[in-house]
Amino acid sequence: MSTCATASRDLDEPIAGTAATARTWLLLEQSGPWGAKALTSSHLDPEIGRALEAAAEGTGVRVALIRRPGRHADCHTGARRRVYAAHVDPRSPSTWLHSAVTDDPAKLLHLDFAALGKGDHHSFDQVLGAAPHSGTPLALVCTNGKRDRCCALLGRPLAAELVAAGEHGAWEVTHLGGHRFSPTLLVLPYGYAYGRVGADEVRRVLAAAGAGRVVVDGCRGGSAWDRPGQAAELAVRTASGEDRAGTLSVLHTENVRHAADLRHTADAPPAENAPHTESAPLWDVLVAHTDGRRWRVTVAQGASLPPRPESCGAALASPARMDVLAVRPEPSPPPAAPTEPSGPRDVGNVIDR
Repeated sequence: MSTCATASRDLDEPIAGTAATARTWLLLEQSGPWGAKALTSSHLDPEIGRALEAAAEGTGVRVALIRRPGRHADCHTGARRRVYAAHVDPRSPSTWLHSAVTDDPAKLLHLDFAALGKGDHHSFDQVLGAAPHSGTPLALVCTNGKRDRCCALLGRPLAAELVAAGEHGAWEVTHLGGHRFSPTLLVLPYGYAYGRVGADEVRRVLAAAGAGRVVVDGCRGGSAWDRPGQAAELAVRTASGEDRAGTLSVLHTENVRHAADLRHTADAPPAENAPHTESAPLWDVLVAHTDGRRWRVTVAQGASLPPRPESCGAALASPARMDVLAVRPEPSPPPAAPTEPSGPRDVGNVIDR
């Protein structure tokens, strides 16, 4: 029987612009089995899970459970748990990845989620005694078969292989979205998601992340941006050859109402199997470099055809796809007045650049 991942791969569905969106990731270790909605269907107290979901709503924080790859005993022990928080939006004064250990998950309810979403880690540090992460980059592989069997069939072997190869930052994670792109991966500290990756590609991605760089091949996008912004940033990286993390930001994303007004400026027509109608969104995205360069990117949102399952067992559908039609350099703005140089980013050993 065909799986959603097989169908998506066979149809060559584009992967750029499909990452889950989050400015800040909050990850709590929880061993044992996970249900489809893991925060409320695991050995974590469901009341705590529901409260975490409510606290994160609308803040830009995404909460997920993690566990070490391998066999997971079905037990309810109150073991000490690793907790990570990572702010991945380069528009903020700093990006960071902090970690802590706790034996009381309820402490997370005392965090200031609004501040976390804006890049302020003080409540995380104070409540949990956290500090900047100083280890290798984190490789979070989605393995939750209760959400989709492709995540278990393809994700768990990948996570196990990474651990066997000595990747100490490898974890299983409950949900990254996009089951049909399994195995899916989130890399922290920078917040870029990947799909259809094997162990060799993951090691290359992690080596690049450790050097403060971003691999574009197989990348679904940076979670700090909305979906058109994800596709636009990756297109600018490809066009400019820029691979350093933190150098590009999406400043502006607008759904252009009159699609025909911009379509004649496109450098290339839409893909044949992704029709873009007059009513389909056409996105105008402004991407900026820290050196002052800017690019105007036109992204057409279309429907993937022919229909395919977005997850195993689901009805056939035509998921949205983001097709970059044009990448145009913009005139640089006048130079800003000199300012005092900022201090080093509070991002740990592997994040300094």
